[in-house]
Amino acid sequence: MDAASTAWILAAFTAVSLMVPGLALFYGGMAGARSTLNMIMMVLGGCAAGAVVWTLYGYSAVFGDSYGGLGLLGDVTEHAGLTEVLTGDKEAAIPPALFAAFQALFAAITVGIIAGALVDRVKFGAWIVFSALWVTFVYLPIGHWVFSLSAEDGSLTGGWILNELGAVDFAGGTAVHINSGIAGLAAVLALGARRGWPRQPRPSSIPLTVLGGGILFFGWFGFNGGSALAAGNSAAVVVLVTMNASFAGLLAWIAVERFTHGHPTALGAVSGMIAGLVAITPACGAVSPIGSLAVGAVAGALCPLAIKLKYRLGYDDSLDVVGVHLVGGVAGTLLVGLFATSDAPSGASGLFYGGGFKLLGIQTVASLAVLTYSFVVTWLLVKALDKTMGMRLEPETEESGVDVTVHGEVAWDLEGALFGPAPKPAEHSRAVVEKAEALTSAAAENTKS
Repeated sequence: MDAASTAWILAAFTAVSLMVPGLALFYGGMAGARSTLNMIMMVLGGCAAGAVVWTLYGYSAVFGDSYGGLGLLGDVTEHAGLTEVLTGDKEAAIPPALFAAFQALFAAITVGIIAGALVDRVKFGAWIVFSALWVTFVYLPIGHWVFSLSAEDGSLTGGWILNELGAVDFAGGTAVHINSGIAGLAAVLALGARRGWPRQPRPSSIPLTVLGGGILFFGWFGFNGGSALAAGNSAAVVVLVTMNASFAGLLAWIAVERFTHGHPTALGAVSGMIAGLVAITPACGAVSPIGSLAVGAVAGALCPLAIKLKYRLGYDDSLDVVGVHLVGGVAGTLLVGLFATSDAPSGASGLFYGGGFKLLGIQTVASLAVLTYSFVVTWLLVKALDKTMGMRLEPETEESGVDVTVHGEVAWDLEGALFGPAPKPAEHSRAVVEKAEALTSAAAENTKS
């Protein structure tokens, strides 16, 4: 095992692990004041369910030939040759257990992203079940298509998008962002809009969203840079272009805001940064530093315009998962076909660097395959769960506030701050229940009247 590469992936794993609470805070601040904690809990719960599925059989499914191809995670040390297959370098191998842990976070975060599309309408228990099933039937097959290389000795059969089609996706633009974005759209269409939409609550805390976005920005360098699976020039190039794209996306987004609404906003700035990061994820090993600026700028300009489509087309994507992750992921994947240069770590050439239209066509096929499979299976899964255990919240719960009725607590105790010290824990719990009952009764009376 190579000590330097092992140390780098350990550091990358730590950075990516912070993306879980970062995503929770990013979404939590954008959710309404009565849904902040529910949004945080959905992200944390979904990520936890995805990680457990990964340990039980996900690693086997993605990097083996079947759900039992490599055995459970406890047997991972028997497959030391796997990282040599992935890196192509016998001198830069990392411990298989570390690789498995690193990839577990990809699965967890992908399902966590979907939560942002479903604010204020999903039962928490049903969401946890959905998360486990979605990772099983959607993420794992697509992850195998995109990430699994074939071994030269025939001991492992890799995924068709990477090995047969030859698509370029360095860190998961298809498997993570296109996948989660189109799944969010499918789930929204299957469940319907929130009550009262298109009216929607204001973000509860933009500073909280900026803090969460900053944590995601930090973790993304581990997400993309760690995907090099070795400490070396490739990781350094990936980190550089990731930074470039994120800041280009930020500037492009606030420029669009300035010309369309008259004001560059803090929410727009952090959203543009995330859009640039989403777009550069598949392209971070394929483009030059100048190309990364173009990728980030295109995503930062397209995504705010795409968000407006939800009002014209009538789908209630609560926190713009479709507008940022789907559109940004597709843009980044297709832009590889234009800006890829053979001087970059991936070694591919796009249209602008003498490669013709071939790579663009390959990237398009890969995107369409993920879009189609994820949308169909997600829509069927949501409909099946809604018909059996019920996914949609009761109307009274939606109206009275999800935090109080589902979790028995509130994110912002403004009454306590204004009218005296907080009650004792037992009294607080009783007061929360009584308030929830009062809100539910009031909502019922309003409905009757």
